[in-house]
Amino acid sequence: MTELLQNHLGGRWVAGSGAGTALFDPVLGHELVRVDAAGLDLRAGFAFAREQGGAALRAMSYRERAALLAAVVKVLQAHRDDYYAIATANSGTVKNDSTVDIDGGIYTLSAYAKLGDGLGDRHYLLDGEPARLAKEPVFQSQHVWVPTRGLALFINAFNFPSWGLWEKAAPALLSGVPVVIKPATATAWLTQRMVRDVIDAGVLPAGALSVVCGSSAGLMDALGPLDVVSFTGSAETAALIRSHPAVTQRSVRVNIEADSVNSALLLPGEAPGSEAFDLLVKEVAREMTQKSGQKCTAIRRVFVPEALYAAAGEAVSARLAKTTVGNPRNEGVRMGALVSRAQLGAVREGVAYLQAQAETLHDGAAHPLVDADAAVACCVGPTLLGTRNAAGSDASDRVHDTEVFGPVATLVPYRDAAHALALVARGQGSLVASLYGSDAKALARTAIELAPLHGRVHVISPEVAAHHTGHGNVMPQSLHGGPGRAGGGEELGGLRALNFYHRRTAIQAGTATLAHLA
Repeated sequence: MTELLQNHLGGRWVAGSGAGTALFDPVLGHELVRVDAAGLDLRAGFAFAREQGGAALRAMSYRERAALLAAVVKVLQAHRDDYYAIATANSGTVKNDSTVDIDGGIYTLSAYAKLGDGLGDRHYLLDGEPARLAKEPVFQSQHVWVPTRGLALFINAFNFPSWGLWEKAAPALLSGVPVVIKPATATAWLTQRMVRDVIDAGVLPAGALSVVCGSSAGLMDALGPLDVVSFTGSAETAALIRSHPAVTQRSVRVNIEADSVNSALLLPGEAPGSEAFDLLVKEVAREMTQKSGQKCTAIRRVFVPEALYAAAGEAVSARLAKTTVGNPRNEGVRMGALVSRAQLGAVREGVAYLQAQAETLHDGAAHPLVDADAAVACCVGPTLLGTRNAAGSDASDRVHDTEVFGPVATLVPYRDAAHALALVARGQGSLVASLYGSDAKALARTAIELAPLHGRVHVISPEVAAHHTGHGNVMPQSLHGGPGRAGGGEELGGLRALNFYHRRTAIQAGTATLAHLA
């Protein structure tokens, strides 16, 4: 019997009462560990987090809580080798892809530790200047941000078990709000191990950090009116969360990151072999293959002028053809596995669904697997599809409506700039779009046109070729989220992330009283 991972709730480690759900190596097929949350007293555990963890965190200043984040960073850095081994075994990722998740999470914690230190010894934040309420300035209104008295429940996705945890937990803990994490079951091992290391190190107050592995049943039921919940995952699950009585009746605040059919757009006026053209090709191939395309920010649609369709298809396909796929333990492999057989089946079904309206420019099924048994391993090569011409781009509704969560993208030709923007808009809101070109004025104008449809617009021109952070790389300094189909949520964005974990209140008082707030 494999190890049953414990949950941490109510300030103690506790095992579920069931047999548990097995987690597997997606390349070798071996059972690794089991997770189970059956029989947990969620209400009591949540109450402990609010009353004990929350009170202890709020008693500290922002600077003191920033020091806690810095201490967590040191704990995680001391165990990085263990985390990489778990990522290889449970997520099937090559080392470079594990770095995005593991070191990306640690970097985000470090960034918020620095931001928090700059907030000083305050216990609340001012929002703007006082506003006069009467003819004389003796009675005014001052808005303040104060930490919510509830907890933050994070229901996370399978693709980033480290970064997905810490990019949410960092601003929550810095705000003074205790955290309960529900990682996706398939890759819960890394999240649980990181939480275990931090808890065992004793760097956080009791109740500040909890983890529940296994079924999510009952989690939303245990939420109170001052709690917040942040979800990353499918639109279907997001709809269930939004319709739960905790939200509709108790007004629990919700942040959602859901499906996203992200875009890359090459502006008119570029030629094959130009620097902007080559930057697009390089970034598309990287986004398709990094983490086997299992990124909420990955490029799904690639828009190019109709005259460049053939050249772009050939260039991207040539890069993809060099990608070795298989066992991430083999140093020659550049792309590992999908996380499960279920995900492999979903990607294959998604590709077939898109192929009904698109041609295949590069067939991922043609990639041989290195050190992996195709009957066992959850591996699939990168697939590039295309809509052939501008008329096909208009007619292929599936390309604009469907996100295949794997190494799959579709090349979409457009007639002119207006047509390109109209096609991008058919994604109904996305996390990110990237722009490629050499005309700074045109890039700026197009970025503003795309802004209402995206949480982030990533502009790549020759001047930033060696310096940009990547289409799909989420940096803590910039907003992460998107309107419409992408969920309508906002995360990160520097100190903006703290807003979700605070309550804004107007204090109306005399100037002498307000002076003490400042």
